[in-house]
Amino acid sequence: MDDLLIPSQNEAEGLNKLRLVLQTAADFGLELNLKKCNFLQRKIEFLGYIIENGTIKPSLSKTQAVQNFPQPETPRQLQSFIGLTSYFRKFIPNYARIARPLSDLLRDNVKFKFGPTEIASFQELKNILSENPVLHVFQQGYPLELHTDASSLGFGAVLLQKSDDGLFHPIHYFSRKTTVQQEKYSSYELEVLAIIEALKKFRSYLLGTKFKIITDCDAFQKTMHKKDLPAKIARWALMLEEFDYEVCHRPGRQMKHVDALSRYPIMMISSHDITQKIKEAQNKDEFISQLKSAIKITPSDEYFLKNEILYKLHKNSELLVVPEMMQREIVLHAHAQGHFASKQTESIVSQEFYIPRLTKIVQDVITNCVPCILSSRKAGKQEGFLHPIPKGDQPLDCYHCDFLGPLPSTKKCYQHLFTVIDSFSKFVWIYPVKSTSTKDALDKLILQQTIFGNPSKIITDKGSAFTSTEFQKFCQEESIEHVQITTGVPRGNGQIERMHETIIPVLTKLTIEEPEKWFKHVHRLQRIMNSTTTRSTKIYTL
Repeated sequence: MDDLLIPSQNEAEGLNKLRLVLQTAADFGLELNLKKCNFLQRKIEFLGYIIENGTIKPSLSKTQAVQNFPQPETPRQLQSFIGLTSYFRKFIPNYARIARPLSDLLRDNVKFKFGPTEIASFQELKNILSENPVLHVFQQGYPLELHTDASSLGFGAVLLQKSDDGLFHPIHYFSRKTTVQQEKYSSYELEVLAIIEALKKFRSYLLGTKFKIITDCDAFQKTMHKKDLPAKIARWALMLEEFDYEVCHRPGRQMKHVDALSRYPIMMISSHDITQKIKEAQNKDEFISQLKSAIKITPSDEYFLKNEILYKLHKNSELLVVPEMMQREIVLHAHAQGHFASKQTESIVSQEFYIPRLTKIVQDVITNCVPCILSSRKAGKQEGFLHPIPKGDQPLDCYHCDFLGPLPSTKKCYQHLFTVIDSFSKFVWIYPVKSTSTKDALDKLILQQTIFGNPSKIITDKGSAFTSTEFQKFCQEESIEHVQITTGVPRGNGQIERMHETIIPVLTKLTIEEPEKWFKHVHRLQRIMNSTTTRSTKIYTL
């Protein structure tokens, strides 16, 4: 432990908190350096910020460093300036838009030329920070407002909170420039994306409290009644379920603080979480309302009430009964986790919810899922007789290994996946690698070894990575039986081939917006693959 800050509203509260902290330190044997301690301070400087009277601002030493920064002459100098100013970006409205000419100079294949546009951006950032911008410190329980807007250049947001003076003051500014793919979005999609990104950024402030979303888009509120939404918008909408918010319209002339740039509609969904929404929907459903009334009079072995919400008992599980008006929404939310086929999507839904005629609803959702239509394909041979290689009867005894790729190259030079499947449990490990070399394969198998030990058997094809002397030596030294399948007969390693057929469309759907950053989704991909049932075992691997 290094630094410890104890906030308080007044001297009495500060003394009480200090007494509690010192007593706790004494109880656990923690020692404090008295020379470095300051008590009951009204103004402190901490991590480059000055905190005083409920406000926060950049420290003088940091703003002077920005002011004295010379005009960059090399990309490295420009990176240093952007890094310095970016540390205080929460103080700067529309930081991403202002700094865009500078950040664009750092793109690949862009000639470094500090022209008039770049100089203007450089000076504007220095001027803003020289004016000592001030933010108010967040106070739990005070009203909050989130103002957002977007354009093809980027999106911005400001979080404001009402203070004791009755006025709303900024707590945090947020902005981000759009990616190459996002620049092609419609204004409608950009407005939705702006809210999604702002909620992600301010999640720790907003979660668990009711707040207002202020927009200059009059059509925003009207879209809450729409039933049919584009798949991308619908997925984003479901991400808002955990927040409790109210949408208010404000004319564009009053929204300059978030740089209003468009007037297109933006969608909205209910502000309550899923459980609360189901409770309200149950009360509006005539059949369920009658069933709840009947249960209160005569208890049922099949249904029961908990917190005025109807549940169904099924195979020792308590399942939320989903009213007809919300059934499609729940299925959409489950399907969007990995865009799996019908059986897997049904499995995800049926873990927590009871929906009559679930199969039909799932099939209808998947049939109309745009990412699935764009990415799915019929692949592989039809069903036939299996001639499996004998495998162990316990977990971690036999591995199937192979490379998958090449995939779109990334900035980190990843081009392939190295996959390892436990033949007994069907648990899969997925690793991004830069090549299909023996070194990459052994690096990942040694990583497996440090955590799980060695398997008795490894099954691979006859790729050069697995036929090399180095790989054979590794297997011999570790007493691992290495089985190589016949060349040209991939079904000999059918488990890994079947897994690859599933991985490709799932990864495609997870990265449909930024395919060149697929490696960032590998951990989520592995979790998704291991959190669904397999047809052969009928169990969850995770």
